[in-house]
Amino acid sequence: MAGGNFMHRVLSYVVNELIVNSLANSPSFQRFAVRTSKRLEDVSSLAGRTNQELSERMRNVTDNFKN
Repeated sequence: MAGGNFMHRVLSYVVNELIVNSLANSPSFQRFAVRTSKRLEDVSSLAGRTNQELSERMRNVTDNFKN
């Protein structure tokens, strides 16, 4: 049992290293990673602005309701 687990970990490590190295050296994957990162930053920024706008609207609604 233990020998199989060890072999699995070694094989997993080798495959992982091959995949990581091939992706790290791939210009198309690097472009994909940069575009994805930029898009996530844009979405995060938009979500922050939307959250702030909704908070202001709710504050205005509650202020109007009180008056």
